[in-house]
Amino acid sequence: MTTEALHESLELSSYRAPESFDHFVQDLKTAARPDGQPIISPRLFASALSMDLQILAKRAHVHRTTIARAAGSEKLQSFLRDAMRVLAAATDINGNFHDALFWFRNEPISAFDYKTPEQLVSDGRSEDILRYVCALQAGAVG
Repeated sequence: MTTEALHESLELSSYRAPESFDHFVQDLKTAARPDGQPIISPRLFASALSMDLQILAKRAHVHRTTIARAAGSEKLQSFLRDAMRVLAAATDINGNFHDALFWFRNEPISAFDYKTPEQLVSDGRSEDILRYVCALQAGAVG
């Protein structure tokens, strides 16, 4: 997908997550701001997860206008980076990026008071969820 086509799809909110995490990262690189800042596009991220931008702002603990006016905000980018780390780990353990997306948004985890990984990242507990995923992976291979 060309940069122009990617920006067009962002405006139409028709972006769909690709089949692999690596392709998703490539799309995020392509969607980098025109000034070349190495940031994660909050709009692309939200579209891939079928997430409303207002919900993304709430999860990142930023004002809803931050997404449009200050996409490079450290607070917003920190949430997005942590979410990407968790998604990468989840994809590594099960091999399916779309399953990892579903898990991240929807599956409550009993060990964390039935919060979803998305809620845990929002709560600043990305390291906890990463340790949990690593423990699952160790159990699956060990």
